[in-house]
Amino acid sequence: CLYGATSGKAFFRGKAGERFCVRNSGALAVVEGTGDHCAEYMTGGNLVVLGETGRNFGAGMSGGIAYVYDPNGKFPERCNMGLVSLEEIDSDEEKEKVYGFIQEHVQMTGSPVGQRMLDNWDFEFKNFVKVFPHDYKRVLMERAAKNKEVAA
Repeated sequence: CLYGATSGKAFFRGKAGERFCVRNSGALAVVEGTGDHCAEYMTGGNLVVLGETGRNFGAGMSGGIAYVYDPNGKFPERCNMGLVSLEEIDSDEEKEKVYGFIQEHVQMTGSPVGQRMLDNWDFEFKNFVKVFPHDYKRVLMERAAKNKEVAA
């Protein structure tokens, strides 16, 4: 599902099967859980997973950012760490962005899972793991440095 999406938004109330969001290159997707091989070869866009994932998450992921709800700390063993690092939501701007994604998901689906997270957001956002591809992070940092030089 969502194979090779280049744009748009998709909100799923419930758990997706295997290979969800494979080759996503520009869409936003919010889902309440996934099977194996989610976000495989993802090159862009955003993905928010509000529940557990299967194994091999993010294999070959070179771009985009995924946010995975992981209150029990099980996600690192399910993630393919070959091309990505796992980080925290580290800014108020990013915290608000993810909140907005979940808020839109709730508006579109009536999701009680998403609503519970929104109701306790100041606590729940800390349970999200940011899956950030190494190359994508490097490119974003280079762009920021270049923009800073141009502004100076």
